[in-house]
Amino acid sequence: MRSSSGHREMKKILVYCQHVLGIGHLARMAEILRHLQQSNVTLVLGGPQAEIAFPNNIAVVQLPALQMDADFSALQPVVEGDSLEEVKRRRKEQLLAHVDRLQPDLLLIELFPFGRCGFRFELDPLLTHVREQYGQCRVVCSVRDILVERENPAKFEQRAVDRLNAFFDLLLIHGDPNIITLDQTFSRMRDIKIPVRYTGYIAEQSGPEAGRRLYESLELATGEQLIVVSAGSGSVGFQLLESALAAHKILAQRQPVRLQLFTGPYLAADRFDLLVEQAGQGAAVARFSDHFCDWLGAADLSISMGGYNTTMNIIPHVPLQLLEQGDLAPVRFVEKIEKMLQHDAFRPKISLNGAEETARLLLSEQLAERENER
Repeated sequence: MRSSSGHREMKKILVYCQHVLGIGHLARMAEILRHLQQSNVTLVLGGPQAEIAFPNNIAVVQLPALQMDADFSALQPVVEGDSLEEVKRRRKEQLLAHVDRLQPDLLLIELFPFGRCGFRFELDPLLTHVREQYGQCRVVCSVRDILVERENPAKFEQRAVDRLNAFFDLLLIHGDPNIITLDQTFSRMRDIKIPVRYTGYIAEQSGPEAGRRLYESLELATGEQLIVVSAGSGSVGFQLLESALAAHKILAQRQPVRLQLFTGPYLAADRFDLLVEQAGQGAAVARFSDHFCDWLGAADLSISMGGYNTTMNIIPHVPLQLLEQGDLAPVRFVEKIEKMLQHDAFRPKISLNGAEETARLLLSEQLAERENER
C-alpha cells in the first residue's frame, strides 16, 4: 500500500496462530515472521507457554490459554480451575478488541478453516467482523500440504470451502506440488474460488558453517560419530527417547558414538529426570535448543518422532528410514542405527524456501491492492 506522498507504508499484519498440543505450528510461523520484519506485525497466540523465539520486532499478544485435555478430545483452560466458557468469552472479546486497535491491512490465519475447528467460537466472529468493518483488509489462510483425516469428510470439506470463499482472499499451501498436492487429502480444491499458491516447504535451515562449528565445539574423538535424538514438543515420544538411550549403551561398547537427546519442553518433569538417570557415558539429555538445526547439521544421524518441522529440517540430510514399533527393542534398534550410520547424505530436489516465498506473497502489491469483490 502507498501513502498520498507515493511512499510505501508499513503494512499492518495481524497473525493468528493457535497451538494446542505440539509447537510445530508456532515454529513454522516463527520462520515466516523472520521474513516479515519490515512490517508492523502483531502475533496472537492462545496456547500453553512455549519456548519459541520470535523476532524482536513482533508484538506478541497472549489470549487466555487453551489446550487439549489428557485424552486429546476436547479443549480445556491451561489455568486449572478456570471456566472453559468464561475463557472462551474473554478470548473472543480480546481478539476483536485487538482487531479494532490495530485495524490491520492483512489478517493471516494459520490452519483454519482446514483445522482448529474447535476455535470457531472466536474465529467465525473474527472473520465476520473483519469483513464487515475492515473490508479492505486482505484475509489469508496458511496451511501445510497434508491434512488429518476427518470422521465426516464431506461435512468438513463443505464447511471449509464455504468459509474460504466467503471470508478469505488467498490460500497459501506450504508444500511443493512436485511432491504432494493438497487435493490428495482435500477433494474439493476445484470449488475454492480464491487464488491458491504453493509456497514450498517451510524449514528452518542451518548453514554448513554453523553445523561445523558446533561439531568442532563438541571435541569428538577421532572416528566418533554424533547422533541427535528428538521428540518435538515432548507431548509424546517418551518410548523413543528411552529406547534410544538403551540402544546407545549397547552401541557405545562397539564403536565411539556420542548421543545428544532433546526431550521437548512439554515432557513431564519426572520423565525428564528418569531419562537423565538412564543416560550412560557419552549421552546427554536436554529439553530444548535454540540452535536445534545446527545440531542436525552437525549430526551423523538424526532419530526423531518425524513431526512436520523436524522432517523438513532433516530433508537436506536424507536418506530417511521409518522405524516400526518393533524396531525400538534395544538390539534391533542398534542394528538400525549401525546401518543408517553407513549411508552418505545427499540433498534432494525439493523446494524449501517456503517462509521467504510466503512473506513475498503476503507483501505483494497485487494482494495489497486487489479490489474488494465482496
